[in-house]
Amino acid sequence: MRTLGIEYPEVGKMHFCDIGEPGELGPYDILMETQYSGITNGTERHALLFEHGFGIFPGRHGYQQVGIVKAASEKAEGFQAGDWVYFGRYVGHRGWNIQSVHGACDDSNDSHLTIKLPDTVNRKHCALLGVAGVAMRGIRRLRVSAGQNIWVAGGGLIGQFSAQCARAVGARVTVTDINNKRLQIAQELGADRVENVRSKRVECLKDEGPYDCIIDCCGVESLLMDIHDHDLLAHRGIIGCMAVRPKVSFMWGMLHGREASIEVSCHYSLNDLRILLHLMEKDVVRIAPLITHEVSIDEAPKIYKLLHDSPGEMLGVVFDWAE
Repeated sequence: MRTLGIEYPEVGKMHFCDIGEPGELGPYDILMETQYSGITNGTERHALLFEHGFGIFPGRHGYQQVGIVKAASEKAEGFQAGDWVYFGRYVGHRGWNIQSVHGACDDSNDSHLTIKLPDTVNRKHCALLGVAGVAMRGIRRLRVSAGQNIWVAGGGLIGQFSAQCARAVGARVTVTDINNKRLQIAQELGADRVENVRSKRVECLKDEGPYDCIIDCCGVESLLMDIHDHDLLAHRGIIGCMAVRPKVSFMWGMLHGREASIEVSCHYSLNDLRILLHLMEKDVVRIAPLITHEVSIDEAPKIYKLLHDSPGEMLGVVFDWAE
């Protein structure tokens, strides 16, 4: 069992740290040995670069780990040694974790976020369940439904999963980005329409608008004003701010006349994870096309350099913890 973790000692830097050996288990605890972990591109990069005031130093960041239960206390109901689990608490990348699994609220992000993985899904892919969970929670909270016209602004991981989850409930989905490779992936994963807005900006979306829900997965400062200027939001439509922003400015009239709203969604719950696992089993939500880097945890320094210097080159990143 590895006893290392990943830490940011200062702005723009990462290193390995020693987390020591596991201690004794409490009455409801399980001990998990990490097999895979996934980078949370947006959150971890914001913390690494101290963007939007996010992050502390030294700090440990990340919330996506797949492990094997090595030991389970007597009262840890539903878990036993040998179980493969996904673990989603915000503890960073670590070789092992101890977590109490007592008294979880299934629809709250404030739970143990530990769930057994079925044999029917690729466990390595489950290292990205956290980002997928954020997207699923957003689609549920924004009340996306069958037949709606949805625009996902941004084809990063959150955008890709948001588009898939919206399609899963029967919505018509447009995805925009400035990266053609990401748009190709979105189209492969079922987006009804993709548009490169590097030069055309968003006026190219007006012909198929207005949109019942516009999901901001890019954080572009001008997006809300562009929505207003080009009349892209439907009556009683919703703008879902999924990308991290230091502040939001909008035209009051954009919402008032339409009876529209702006909502923020983040985090995820056990119920979001259960829905995702079901959709993965049905091949409705697919993760494999989103994995651009799959490397040993020992190669993490070069991956974080890429995250720092060239984030557009990466989507899903999975670390393999095998020694």
